[in-house]
Amino acid sequence: MLFSVDSEGYVRVSGSLLAAFKLLLETAIFVSISFAAISSRLFSVVRFESIIHEFDPWFNFRATKYLVSHTFYQFLNWFDDKTWYPLGRVTGGTLYPGLMVTSSVIYELLHKIGLPIDVRNICVLLAPAFSSVTSLATYLLTLEISDTVGGLRHRKTAAFFSAFFMGIVPGYISRSVAGAYDNEAIAITLLMVTFYLWIKAVRHGSVFYGALTALFYFYMVSAWGGYVFITNMIPLHVFILLLMGRFSYKLYTSYCTWYVLGTLMSMQIPFVGFLPIRSNDHMSALGVFGLLQLVLLANYLKRLLTPEKFHRLMIALGALVLSVGISGLVLATKMGLIAPWTGRFYSLWDTSYAKIHIPIIASVSEHQPTPWAAFFFDQNFLIWLFPVGVFLCFQDLSDEAVFIIVYSVLASYFAGVMVRLMLTLSPVVCICAGLTIGRLFGIYTDFRESISSKARKASGEIFNSLSKILVASSLLFYLYYYVQHCTWVNSSAYSSPSVVLASRNPDGSPALIDDFREAYYWLRMNTAEDAKVMAWWDYGYQIGGMADRTTFVDNNTWNNTHIAAVGKAMAVDERKSEVIMRRLGVDYVLVIFGGVLGYSGDDINKFLWMVRISEGIWPDEVTERNYFTQGGSYKIDDTASPTMRNSLMYKMSYYRFGDLYRGGDPVDRVRQQKMSAGYAESIHLDILDEVFTSENWIVRIYKLKNKDNFGRDLIELGEQERKHLGKKTLRKKTRTKPSLDLRV
Repeated sequence: MLFSVDSEGYVRVSGSLLAAFKLLLETAIFVSISFAAISSRLFSVVRFESIIHEFDPWFNFRATKYLVSHTFYQFLNWFDDKTWYPLGRVTGGTLYPGLMVTSSVIYELLHKIGLPIDVRNICVLLAPAFSSVTSLATYLLTLEISDTVGGLRHRKTAAFFSAFFMGIVPGYISRSVAGAYDNEAIAITLLMVTFYLWIKAVRHGSVFYGALTALFYFYMVSAWGGYVFITNMIPLHVFILLLMGRFSYKLYTSYCTWYVLGTLMSMQIPFVGFLPIRSNDHMSALGVFGLLQLVLLANYLKRLLTPEKFHRLMIALGALVLSVGISGLVLATKMGLIAPWTGRFYSLWDTSYAKIHIPIIASVSEHQPTPWAAFFFDQNFLIWLFPVGVFLCFQDLSDEAVFIIVYSVLASYFAGVMVRLMLTLSPVVCICAGLTIGRLFGIYTDFRESISSKARKASGEIFNSLSKILVASSLLFYLYYYVQHCTWVNSSAYSSPSVVLASRNPDGSPALIDDFREAYYWLRMNTAEDAKVMAWWDYGYQIGGMADRTTFVDNNTWNNTHIAAVGKAMAVDERKSEVIMRRLGVDYVLVIFGGVLGYSGDDINKFLWMVRISEGIWPDEVTERNYFTQGGSYKIDDTASPTMRNSLMYKMSYYRFGDLYRGGDPVDRVRQQKMSAGYAESIHLDILDEVFTSENWIVRIYKLKNKDNFGRDLIELGEQERKHLGKKTLRKKTRTKPSLDLRV
């Protein structure tokens, strides 16, 4: 029977019914967490429409459409001649295909069962769907960790809180909203699953779990370049355990299984190739693998030798291995057998390195150091609970707790160095916060002693109960505030696609600024299919994805010299720029200008990065200092430096800018600088024709003029035409009769 009534009138419920009810309740809780995780990422679809966001996702979307319409073999051998003109790009061999393959598999499965969903909608909703899986993985990982954390009465409470935090934390949602079709959309899910399986493998010493860890590691390698974090995180965990004297056959079995299978599988990704055995980024994993073999040998020798002989042997062997290892690594790097550390690696340890040596990396906003306010903005009150959770792990230094401590230290450092890496910090913050809340709720929601008959007689127990109620109420308030904060941040800061801007009409009603799609649609419909569009690399993926036109540079940034050539064409005067553009084969030039509307992400604000990147290649021809005034100010008004005023980017941005003000002094609403009407009217272009300007002047498109039929210089022709128009206007003014009052 499921339940019965005893002789005293009490209802006795069977254990199977309680277990079923418990399972149903846990399922309902997790379904609610998944619903919250998915729904909080749909603001962009509700407010705007089902659209791909940002820049990189447009290339991923274009590549997914190619994969859906071609075979996987054709996809891996895809040479794209519409990007990086005239070089082209071996696309299949220079990308991580995991995201595209995942979407195409889902697309094929849905079509097999009779659900003809468009591939665009699959790409838009992929990140929200995977966020629920991330919450489940966080729950499972926290459940494994909570076994070893002392003082936790309810392990599943901590795990559910971690999953709940992970589902709606802004630090993760920033890269996983609907439409954010980027590699991180599935990478964080794979990161958490891989770490969960690794902890399972270490606890059980299981080849099975080690193989599963390697399998999901391979999936991670195929999806995101951030797999290097796992490649170094797991070896560091093992190395610290060895330093703590915790070598075990479970650890040996787990690591060797993961390393051998994971390395072999990761080498099957064309873009990765032999990097796992020929790159310094991966040498820590190889070094720990070799160290484990030596430790195993040492354990064997320890049983055969006397303590004194074993001690001497270990000192000699340790010195030999250390010297041979370091010298071998240095020698192999010098000989080119192992790739040296990359600039991206150095920029993680020296925040000023990229700005000095690799300006193209420093020019990306998400590569900047993280401001302190961003930690609270992206984590809210979890950032206070985070160190408490780490402290709880220190109380019981199990192998699993050491993993969380190592993860916390590494992720905290990298999140402080680069804004983008806040993404890798969010999971461990949610785990530690879940452990903290689980511990606090276990203490302050336990009223069993307070309601006992003996406790009711003690006057001090009343104050104890009141204090517990006060603390529990404050925790509930913070949880409510956390939900409010996450909802506000997700709806206002992270749910606006960059191609559609939200604004307000004078009456306060919402308005959409759709200049980007307007311009890209114009390019698609009004230019030849083989037309080549020059723009700064930020917009390359969008031009290729929406306008379907050939571009010179894009967000892949694999060829710094080619990007510098485009930057130089924008930075120099018209005469020099014409030579560069004709050599490249430019047909159209696209620029982003926000001075009319106040859009701060325009090309004038990015212009100095174009100058710095081109100066790195041609320091004798482009000098950043020349674009500032004598006082060191970055001006665009009448006092701008001559080099700035003559640059092609400046002229394309402010050409006809004064016409909007009908004789008044035009004002740049981004730079908050005013030009005189006469100066604004004097800005002219001789080698380009304006062919399109969007409704709000955000996107401006120019066409490179054809060479003169008689071989005349276009700039000289322009000067002659202006002189002729000037004389004609002057004659017209002198012939104008004065206005006379009519006399009656």
